[in-house]
Amino acid sequence: MPVDAAEHGLEVMRLVRVERFGEVHDLFAPQLRDALTAEQLRDTWTDALARTGPITEIGDPITEPGRSQLTLVKIPVKCANEGFALVLGVDDTGWLWSWRLRALGEAQPWIPPDYADPTSFTESNVTVGSGVLAVPGILSMPATPGRRPAVVQLPGSGPMDRDSTLPQTSNKPLKDVAWGIASKGIAVLRFDKVTFTHPDKLDIERDATLTVEYIDHAIAAIRMLREHPSIDPARIFLLGHSEGGTVAPRIAAAEPVLAGLIILAGATAPLHHTMVRQYRYLIGLQPDIDVDTHPAVQEIIRQAALIDSPELSVSTPTSDLPDHLPAYRWIEMRDNPPTTTAAQLDIPMLILQGRRDYQVTVDDDLVGWQNDLGGRDDVTIRIYEADNHQFFSGSGPSTPMEYIPAQHVDPAVVADIADWVHSH
Repeated sequence: MPVDAAEHGLEVMRLVRVERFGEVHDLFAPQLRDALTAEQLRDTWTDALARTGPITEIGDPITEPGRSQLTLVKIPVKCANEGFALVLGVDDTGWLWSWRLRALGEAQPWIPPDYADPTSFTESNVTVGSGVLAVPGILSMPATPGRRPAVVQLPGSGPMDRDSTLPQTSNKPLKDVAWGIASKGIAVLRFDKVTFTHPDKLDIERDATLTVEYIDHAIAAIRMLREHPSIDPARIFLLGHSEGGTVAPRIAAAEPVLAGLIILAGATAPLHHTMVRQYRYLIGLQPDIDVDTHPAVQEIIRQAALIDSPELSVSTPTSDLPDHLPAYRWIEMRDNPPTTTAAQLDIPMLILQGRRDYQVTVDDDLVGWQNDLGGRDDVTIRIYEADNHQFFSGSGPSTPMEYIPAQHVDPAVVADIADWVHSH
C-alpha cells in the first residue's frame, strides 16, 4: 500500500525540527543517499533559519503530482522574519528523491538585466494550444514599426515555467533572453510547459512523450505568431535551451516554416549516457569518494545499459529505468538523435555552448553538432568560455550551487542571438 505522502512529509519535518538529520538522510533513496550527507542537510536548514528567524508555525502539508511518479509535499514554515516551504519529492514506498527549501513567494524578486529596456516593448498574456492542455504564455512585442521577427522559446527538461525559473532562486534565464532580445526589436513568445501547468492531467504511462511535452505546444505557438499582424511570418525562429534545444530539430521538421533554429546547450549524447556522466561528475565533487564503486553510479550504469540493450521494450518496468520515466520515453529519445534530424533541415542554425557546462558539455554534446553540421555555411557554433549550463558566467568547476545567487544570462549570449536573428 502506498505511503501517505503528506503524513510522511510531516514525519520528516518532525525529525528535522529535533535535528535528527542522520535519520532524514537514511530516508533518501539508496541511489541518492551517498550523493549528499546529513551535514549538508543540516547546513541547508540552519542557513535558512539564520535568515528567516525562529520558526513560529508549521502549516498543513500540500501535495501535488511531481515528475516521474513522485508526489511533491510542500510544508509551509512560518518564521519570525519571513517564511519558506520545505518541498520533498516522495515515491510510493516513502523514499525521498528531492529536498528543497523554497521561499513563500520570492525572497529576491527578479530584476531586469542591464541589457533589457522595459520601455522598448510591451507584454501581453496569451494562451498556447487548445483544449484541456492549453497553457498560458506571454508575448513580448517591440515598439519598433513594421512587422517584427519573432522567437518562440522552449525551456529545458522537467516541469519548467515560461521563464525557466530555477528552483530556490529568483533567476529566470529565459526571461533574461526574452527581455534582452525584445529590447533589440525581436518579438518573443514564451509559455509554460504542459508538465508545469497541468501535472494533474497527464498520465506518465501515456503522456510522457516529447510530442505532448514539447512538440504540440511549440507548433501551436509558431502558428499563432504566423497569424499575428505585427509578426513577419517569414522570420519566425525557434530557440530551445537544454532539452528544448535537443528537441528543436524535431519541431522544425514537423513544422517546416521556421526561418532558423537557436540551440542553447542542446544535448546530442543520449540522455541515459548523459545521466551516467552527470552522476559521476557530481559525486566526484565530494572528497574521498570512489566514484567507480559508488552505489548510485553503479545503479545508473546498470539502468543505462538496459536502455542500450535489445531487452528494452515498452513493457520494461519504470522501476528498472532512470528517473522513473517509462520505457517508451527512453525508446523515443534513444531512437531520435537530434543531429540526424538537424542535418536534414535546410534552415540556418545558431548553436551556443558554455565551456563550463557540466550538464551538456563541449566534449560530449557540442561535438555531435560539430561533426554533423559544422561544415555547413549556414550553421554558426559559438563557445562561451566562462559560461555554465544556464549561460551564467563564472570560474572554476561548475556546481549546482552556483545557480543560486541572483544573476543574469551572459550579455554576449543575448547580443549574439539578437544579431544573428537580425542577420537572417
